[in-house]
Amino acid sequence: MATDYDAPRKTDEENEDSIEELKSRRNDKNSGKVDEDEVEAAESFELPGADLSHEELTVRVLPRQADEFTCASCFLVKGRTQQAYEKNGLVYCVDCA
Repeated sequence: MATDYDAPRKTDEENEDSIEELKSRRNDKNSGKVDEDEVEAAESFELPGADLSHEELTVRVLPRQADEFTCASCFLVKGRTQQAYEKNGLVYCVDCA
């Protein structure tokens, strides 16, 4: 983080907290904890290898458009602006070049 040495500095009066305030913050150990239902949090996790046969995809897949190409190295469909070169009829993207 950059430091601006020309900025006015704060005086001790501005930064000073009372001893009572500091002690009350230190004694309040539960103030930083978050209440979270463990069962609810566990239901949102999907484990690797879980049975997803009952799930249905809701993504619409479009065919490759006229201004796109499939990279011969990474096999991703990319726009023509990402084309690096073409060799022997195979097109490569700038990431794989």
